[in-house]
Amino acid sequence: MKKIILFVSFLILSCNSDLKSDNPILNFQNELIENEVTGSNVFKMVKGGKVIYNQVVNSGKLGDKDINDQTIFPIWSMSKPITTVAMMVLYDRGLFKLQDNISKYLPEYENVKCKGEDGIYPCKNKIKVIDLLTHRSGYTYYSDVYGENKFISPPSPTSKFTSSYHFDNLDDFSKAVANQPLEFEPGSHYIYGLNQAILGRLVEVLSGTSFYDFLKVNLFDPMDMTETKFYLTTEERARIQPLFINQLTNTPFNPSDTSLKGFTYLLDEQTYDINNSAHYGGEGLVSTFEDYSNFCEMLVNKGNYKGNEIISELSYDLMIKKYTNTAPDPNEPFIFPDLAGHYFGFTFSVMEDAILDGTGSPEGVFGWSGYHNTHFWIDPQNKIYGLFMSRSREFTFDISKGLKKAVYSK
Repeated sequence: MKKIILFVSFLILSCNSDLKSDNPILNFQNELIENEVTGSNVFKMVKGGKVIYNQVVNSGKLGDKDINDQTIFPIWSMSKPITTVAMMVLYDRGLFKLQDNISKYLPEYENVKCKGEDGIYPCKNKIKVIDLLTHRSGYTYYSDVYGENKFISPPSPTSKFTSSYHFDNLDDFSKAVANQPLEFEPGSHYIYGLNQAILGRLVEVLSGTSFYDFLKVNLFDPMDMTETKFYLTTEERARIQPLFINQLTNTPFNPSDTSLKGFTYLLDEQTYDINNSAHYGGEGLVSTFEDYSNFCEMLVNKGNYKGNEIISELSYDLMIKKYTNTAPDPNEPFIFPDLAGHYFGFTFSVMEDAILDGTGSPEGVFGWSGYHNTHFWIDPQNKIYGLFMSRSREFTFDISKGLKKAVYSK
């Protein structure tokens, strides 16, 4: 077994990024700031329930904010694992089967269409629940699914809608998406997309309650995730971490402006409106570092949080089972090229080939990441989880790879 570099737990809330250390994890965090990949960032590693490493590195740069235990982060696609676990709660209750057609519960998907070489045609296959869980439905992310509304529109904290999806509720959203042709026959390939947003609507139908209420009662309250939600109050908005734009970029609402770089609240990209009930399970949640740590603790304990079973071990095993080919694979053209050696379970990427992966971590490590560079992984073999949070774009998997290289050594 590979030796794991373990460090005494410590926390420095105002560590400056020019601090040099013999600790490779701390050095990597500093380098992320020095190389303008992120602003302030925080990383924790826990092994067997013991905090081994817990470190905030603040940039001290103009426009940035120091991270503390009250800092709120948009977690974007790290919402997806939460939605997946919510589905497995319902699975444990026997409310659906993985091979069920989703049209059994969401009739708008009864007659979906597929894209083909000769144009649009009625799909031969039905979309199954398992297809949504594994990103094999054929739905990706779109710029035109919402009619005249662009996928990313000018962000505004006073906007009626989130900027990503222009709907008041998940029912309307689901019905609009059902009219979008699939990229391929359901179940035939992997392509990353808005599947968990559809699953949020499925949770509502199966449970008879709103998606957020279901999450709160069945996940957030039992796991002490009191700060994880789809909306922000006025007080909470003051706690959100500013977004660091780490390269010159075109703004989506003014393509001629290439000057945007640095710390900003301009591109919040979602409004987190307390009055909007269209809560998207693929990217809509905000959280704190400690809240998401609790979620990771549940995962490293195979569905159990402090003696409370959130999901069964059977459901846990189903989530990390192999449902796609291992990347890279010419038969899976849409699978992430940056995740060589990984396959996909239910949302999670799972490392199968340590040589292709190249980080030194053991086979079976799984996890996922968020658009603004939040990352986590679970190491079942060593009972370790690692959690990193910052708020920056553009996104890169190199952060999680670099942290794993710093943690695991031969």
